Amino acid sequence: MLPYSGSVSLVSSFLFPPLQFVPPPNRSDWLCVVTPSVRRVTRSSDWSKSRRFPTGLAHSPAEDSLKMAASLRCFLRSGKKAVSALGQREFHRSAPAAAQVTVRDALNQAMDEELERDERVFLLGEEVAQYDGAYKVSRGLWKKYGDKRIIDTPISEMGFAGIAVGAAMAGLRPICEFMTFNFSMQAIDQVINSAAKTCYMSAGLQAVPIVFRGPNGASAGVAAQHSQCFAAWYAHCPGLKVVSPWNSEDAKGLLKSSIRDDNPVVFLENELLYGVPFEMSEEAQSKDFTIPIGKAKVERAGSHITLVSHSRYVGHCLDAAAVLAKEGIECEVINLRTIRPMDVESIEASVMKTNHLVTVEGGWPQFGVGAEICARIMEGSAFNYLDSPVTRVTGVDIPMPYAKILEDHSLPQIKDIIFSLHNLVLIIVRNGNYSFVFAEFLICPYLAATKPNLH
Repeated sequence: MLPYSGSVSLVSSFLFPPLQFVPPPNRSDWLCVVTPSVRRVTRSSDWSKSRRFPTGLAHSPAEDSLKMAASLRCFLRSGKKAVSALGQREFHRSAPAAAQVTVRDALNQAMDEELERDERVFLLGEEVAQYDGAYKVSRGLWKKYGDKRIIDTPISEMGFAGIAVGAAMAGLRPICEFMTFNFSMQAIDQVINSAAKTCYMSAGLQAVPIVFRGPNGASAGVAAQHSQCFAAWYAHCPGLKVVSPWNSEDAKGLLKSSIRDDNPVVFLENELLYGVPFEMSEEAQSKDFTIPIGKAKVERAGSHITLVSHSRYVGHCLDAAAVLAKEGIECEVINLRTIRPMDVESIEASVMKTNHLVTVEGGWPQFGVGAEICARIMEGSAFNYLDSPVTRVTGVDIPMPYAKILEDHSLPQIKDIIFSLHNLVLIIVRNGNYSFVFAEFLICPYLAATKPNLH
């Protein structure tokens, strides 16, 4: 029974999870509220304010304790049906606007849907079939499509990349998975000389519809030979399209577009994002959902500074922007999505609005993605709108160390982005440009002391 005893016992543990109840000093002024999802004790005076519990599931202390005990007995006798009904009333009051889908599952959905849609599509790579992929991205595909379309290969990137390029020339649409793009260096002759240049060298007569995909950039604790970002490497080469998704919608929509494209596409994923869940809209869950290659997305609108990034560091930029928003600095965050062809128009439009630009990437600084963005902005019409130099936040110009603390200092962190933006603010003020005013400009003691009338 339940009436205000020092401990609560509920017949059987399979009906309800364990419940802890600490009696208050004045028991007559309290209720014990029990539901499958929420277990807590609530003051009776607050009962009318609580909307988390359906009416009729608990009684006020003023009611007769015998009626309460009888009601509980009836409820428990009804068994699992009552628990099920109660759970339905608690959990299904409103439908969620979007589903939570990990990047891994989004990639899996994209390949599954394209394999089902087009019989020419097949997947090959190391451990992609019976083992379900080194990162479980191809989970379940071998059981569904069999050995002819999900193919395990030997540990020979040059060999199976060449097989995939030849299959593409013969009219198939292979998805070639590298266990990491660091290993693609073994196959770079096939990627560049065989795949990227064939369409040009054949005067457009021979298409090579192939996708090279796999994790790119730094992971965690894998040191120098497994931590490189190849975005700038492959984006340097004409004939390739280079895609770098951030969230689950990017991963699914861009991979489907890449598989359908008649050009060779280098699809750069990030190992640390595979298990991260993102909201996926109802539209994105459709089998017809695609995202056009070559189009960036404004992930957060702002009016003071433009932040441009790709892959995992889009999330870092959004986190930094949220921190700076509390200081009155509104950053516009652009997710590149595609490195080549680059959506320079979207970057220029943002710079013309904010007059300031910061690029963020995990690769090395020399000849990197950020360097290319800087050059394109300098050469284009947006240059005249800049009120300060373009700032780059990149990985450190060294091979990746193995030690954790050194690894963290070798890659851009959220604090590094914030620091760079604060430095940009100082440059703006020291140059006497007060074209925008921050609500909380006391981020710099120098400003508070020397520019007291800035607000």
